[in-house]
Amino acid sequence: MLRFLLLLLLLGFGFCLLYQNIHYPHLRQNPISERILAPFDQRIRYRIGEIDPRFGISPSEVEKLAVEATHIWQQAGGKDYFVYDPKAKLTIDLIYDERQLESNSRQQQLEYIESRQALWQQRHLQAEQLKQHIQALQQQLSQKRDDLNQATHLYNQQVQHLNARGGASAEQRFALQDQKLHLQQQQQRLTDQIATHNQKIQILNQEVSELNTLNAELSQEVSGFNARFSGKKFDKGLFNGRQIAIYEFSSKDDLRLTLAHEFGHALGLPHHDDPYGLMHPILQKQDATNFQLSPADLKLLLKQ
Repeated sequence: MLRFLLLLLLLGFGFCLLYQNIHYPHLRQNPISERILAPFDQRIRYRIGEIDPRFGISPSEVEKLAVEATHIWQQAGGKDYFVYDPKAKLTIDLIYDERQLESNSRQQQLEYIESRQALWQQRHLQAEQLKQHIQALQQQLSQKRDDLNQATHLYNQQVQHLNARGGASAEQRFALQDQKLHLQQQQQRLTDQIATHNQKIQILNQEVSELNTLNAELSQEVSGFNARFSGKKFDKGLFNGRQIAIYEFSSKDDLRLTLAHEFGHALGLPHHDDPYGLMHPILQKQDATNFQLSPADLKLLLKQ
C-alpha cells in the first residue's frame, strides 16, 4: 500500500513537471525541488552569479538593476514573472571580454567627439559675437569718418572765406589753429581705431579659418565613428537556459535594458523587428532611462 501511494505521488510529481514543461517551459530554469514544492508558482527564480570587477559595478548594484529590469515586464503584464532567489539555478553573470573593451573604446571616442563639438560650438559662438561687435564698430567708424569729413569740409570753407576777405585776424588764426589741431587729433584717433578694427577683422578671419578646419576634422571623426560603431550588433548579452551572461554595457541604464532583454528570452520570447522595442536584436534606439514595452513586445508577451 505504501509503495502504491509512493508510486501515485511520483506519478503526480511527474505529471506536474510534464504539465509545466508543456504549458510553462520557461520554468525549466527553476530547480526541480521548487517546481514540485510550488507547482503553481510560475515565476522564474534567478540570482546574481559572477561579476567581473573590471566592469566597475558591485553585485548589489547588479541585483538592484535586475529587479528594476523585471519590473519592466511586471508593469506590462500585470504580474510577477521573476523573483530573486539566492539559491536559484539561473544566474546573472557579467563576463568581461573584448566586447566590453570595444564598448569602452566607443564610449571614450564618443566623449572625445562630444567635447570637440562643444569646443566648436563655444568658439563658433565667440566668433559670432566678435563678428557682431566688428559690424557695430564698422558702423561707428563710418559715422565718425563722415563726421570728420564734414568738420574738415567746414574748416576748409571757413579758411577759404577768410582768405577771400583778405586774411584772418590774429584771434581768428589762433582759433583756426586750435580747430586744425583738434581735427588732426580726431583723424589720428580714427586712424588708430581703424587699425584696431582691421586687426579684429584679421582675428575673426583666422578664427573662421580654424573653425572651418575643426569642422572638417569633426566631420571626418564622426564619419569614422559611425563606420566603426553605429548600428553594430555587440551581442551584449546571452541567455542559454542556465545563465544570463552580460558581456557589454555602456551605462547602468543600458545594463538594466540589456538584463530586461535577456529576461525576455528567459520567458521564451524571440526577437522582433521593432527597433524601439525591448526584444529587437540591437539595443540602440530604445529610451534606456524611461523605457516601456512597445506594442511588438506586448504582442510577444501575450502569446506567451
